[in-house]
Amino acid sequence: MTSALHTSALQSLPLLARGKVRDNYAVGTDRILMVASDRISAFDVIMGEPIPGKGALLTQMALFWFELLKDVVPNHLTGEDPVSAVSSAERAQVEGRAMLVKKLKPLPVEAVVRGYLAGSGWKEYQHNGEVCGVKLPAGLKNASKLPEPIFTPATKAEMGDHDENISFDKMVEIIGADLAERVRAVSIQLYQKAADYALTKGIIIADTKFEFGLDEHGTLTLMDEVLTPDSSRFWPAEGYDAAFRAGANPPSYDKQFLRDWLEQATVNGHPWDKTAPSPALPLDVIEHTAAKYREALTRLTRG
Repeated sequence: MTSALHTSALQSLPLLARGKVRDNYAVGTDRILMVASDRISAFDVIMGEPIPGKGALLTQMALFWFELLKDVVPNHLTGEDPVSAVSSAERAQVEGRAMLVKKLKPLPVEAVVRGYLAGSGWKEYQHNGEVCGVKLPAGLKNASKLPEPIFTPATKAEMGDHDENISFDKMVEIIGADLAERVRAVSIQLYQKAADYALTKGIIIADTKFEFGLDEHGTLTLMDEVLTPDSSRFWPAEGYDAAFRAGANPPSYDKQFLRDWLEQATVNGHPWDKTAPSPALPLDVIEHTAAKYREALTRLTRG
């Protein structure tokens, strides 16, 4: 296995923040260097063990989608080489795993689009037949395809807390009606274009989340990561039907394998309570997760 970067340590730039995966550094007053580490989180807890190569794979995939979707909405890329922002001694921490992006005013909501019923959406549907206030038809099952993609926003959590699903009306309260309508329309358009493309490569995008910010002119801009296995559920199309008929989670290219393992994991002899510290990941879980990320990138970007 290749060496992994759990936490970057750039000295030539001021550190702005460390997220679950990305370490952000200030480049002047108007740009940010986003370094994708090999950290992985599940249930909003960062695992102690990194996934070698994951940061580079996430960056390559995000760049691929930014290019494919650039005609739908502006994005935060500057087009500059990220390596140009650091000293020569720090190139190894940046090369292939970083993006040099515009500094934006981030919106305090996450734009989630679901084309299939899964995860927290499935749990909520079982409780009340809705997802984030969107009423759905009766009789749907785990992994059902929805009649049409639905927009189900969430509030961003502080580190270690869980994102909270909210209604569209609540989103309007937070950011205003006009901006909320624009975010919903653009998010569904992005999802639909990406999902249609992915299906030609044999991948179902069950759901995904987008993040947006505003530039100095108030232009809505796609930011952070986009359509990676960290922010989306990717299912191989060829395994979907059998899993759906069996009522199981379809096999996936995302973190579902890790989540499923963690659901069965124990800490000090007790089921893990989904708070830090996380259970130690065995080597086979690390390797399997890394292989899934590699396969997703290969399938999506092959000619």
